[in-house]
Amino acid sequence: MTHLTGAVLVVASFFIGAIPFGLVVSRLFFRRDLRTEGSGNIGAANALRSLGKGGAIAVLVLDALKGALPVIAGRWLGSEALALTAAFAAILGHCFSPFLNFRGGKGVATNLGAVLAIAWPAGGMFAVIWLAVVLLTGFSSAGSLLASIAMAPALWFLAGPAAGMYGLASALLIVFMHRGNIARLRAGTESELPLFRRESSP
Repeated sequence: MTHLTGAVLVVASFFIGAIPFGLVVSRLFFRRDLRTEGSGNIGAANALRSLGKGGAIAVLVLDALKGALPVIAGRWLGSEALALTAAFAAILGHCFSPFLNFRGGKGVATNLGAVLAIAWPAGGMFAVIWLAVVLLTGFSSAGSLLASIAMAPALWFLAGPAAGMYGLASALLIVFMHRGNIARLRAGTESELPLFRRESSP
């Protein structure tokens, strides 16, 4: 593998990560703009609030694939470091999409996909922590923050120090992207996630 090949993968991962699947799904299948509804975020949580379970699942799966595919490609090229770098590039692309004037989502689902590809037990742990926190608090943002932070030690233990550093870097980025949610959580004004609420007709 050449340095050029590695650089191409990292850049490609950034632009793949930048594809705003939340916006694509909402416009293509629902004739709506997810940026103008709910929290205005293009991620799966806002898709659940605004589009229902079907839309949310589609956005979650597509955004997770953006994180998993760079890891798979990097390992196929024979470099774990490249796999981790490409995964982080995909999260950066999702959060700062050039297709949306360098705005985007908060990186949680894309990070989940990367974590599943790096060490699937850590991905399972992520899902359990997120679900437990959401059930206890009602807040998707709280679940996302705690699950993301927990991935640094989980990946270090399961996949080694380099994976742990990826987990730390992604957690710091996700915390930064959730700074507005953190302020709302502290103020008691954060929106709850209707996880098990029956969908109403649009």
